[in-house]
Amino acid sequence: MSDPTPLPRHIIRLAESGHRQSIRFTLSPEAEERARIARHLDILGVKKLRFEGQLVPQGRQDWQLEGQLGATVVQECVVTLEPVSSRIDEPVQRRYLANMDEPDMGESEMPEDDTAEPLPQALDLVEVMVEALALALPPYPRASGVELGEVVVTEPDAQPLTEERAKPFSGLRDVLKPKE
Repeated sequence: MSDPTPLPRHIIRLAESGHRQSIRFTLSPEAEERARIARHLDILGVKKLRFEGQLVPQGRQDWQLEGQLGATVVQECVVTLEPVSSRIDEPVQRRYLANMDEPDMGESEMPEDDTAEPLPQALDLVEVMVEALALALPPYPRASGVELGEVVVTEPDAQPLTEERAKPFSGLRDVLKPKE
């Protein structure tokens, strides 16, 4: 369910050479903005959301973002589809490097430092916040006390293939037992 309404923006211009002081920030989107973010992430809701931290200059051109993301989100339970609330508290770190080599379009290895990104002309802190929230969402939220049952499907008059029967070496157990 994609929302055509654009997300809010909070732009900071990093590439301007004269601005080399730390920049503190706090983002606490209002209810309407949180609802747009929830639709963008295809979840039921974002009850609370706060992203705070600072951008610290590193050397002559590079920047480091050090932040903390706090959120309460509502997602569907993967078993019952009931609403499930989850609390997220995540540190967020990014490094923006002026002289970062872009990988070739062919095969490339994952860099050791996954926090490094090319220095943008302008940084949208809302985009960073939403990306960090998307990465921190529980992948399989479950309502408390809910267990995923076993589904057994078979043709009529056939013995069902259960998880126990599907184990390829389970029959060896009986063959290897000493005979009495």
